[in-house]
Amino acid sequence: MQFIDKKIEDYSISKSNRPSHECDLIEVYTKENVFGAQMLIGKMEASLLGFLLRSIKAKRVLELGTFTGYSALAMAENLPSSGEVITIDINQKTVDIAKSFWTKSQHGHKIKSLIGSGLEVIKDLVGPFDFVFIDADKRNYIDYLKLTIPLLSAQGMIVIDNVLWDAKVLPDYQLDKSEHRDRNTEFIRLVNDYVSEAPDLYGTLLPIRDGMFLIQKI
Repeated sequence: MQFIDKKIEDYSISKSNRPSHECDLIEVYTKENVFGAQMLIGKMEASLLGFLLRSIKAKRVLELGTFTGYSALAMAENLPSSGEVITIDINQKTVDIAKSFWTKSQHGHKIKSLIGSGLEVIKDLVGPFDFVFIDADKRNYIDYLKLTIPLLSAQGMIVIDNVLWDAKVLPDYQLDKSEHRDRNTEFIRLVNDYVSEAPDLYGTLLPIRDGMFLIQKI
């Protein structure tokens, strides 16, 4: 679902700072060669992530869900030369694609890829992180959030992607109750409700692309 008129979105993108040519190459390659290319965040989200990173002067980023490396590189481009993006994914094949593009970028050295289950890898990480980007399997969204909140720096921020889930999270959307139902909608509703009700979190859900939840500790 297109939440914002495409002409308005395209105009907004044209007037915004955008990710690099290397990110464009990842986007083109992914759309032409990789199944699930719709998982790319795209230029509008990448520009917003860059703005957020710069606004809090982030140096250390944790990403859950590498895919073909577009978002990791877009974020690395907005960190200082000593900055670091640690990105976690379970798919070695798509991570290898990501690495092949990162090596062509002057910012690629800032990115560290970890292969494995996010729930397990996070437990071995040492904070603090200034920024966490959650864009992986929806089933574990709530656990990713709970595990990364303690790792945040004082000014840290978490962004969760796809939280509108094609508008299926809306209260009037009737969930399929059969055994083949879309459980992801339920998982995303769960994390959205958790953030909105948590007394120690400040959250703003933006209707950009498929929804972005911006979260900080109070």
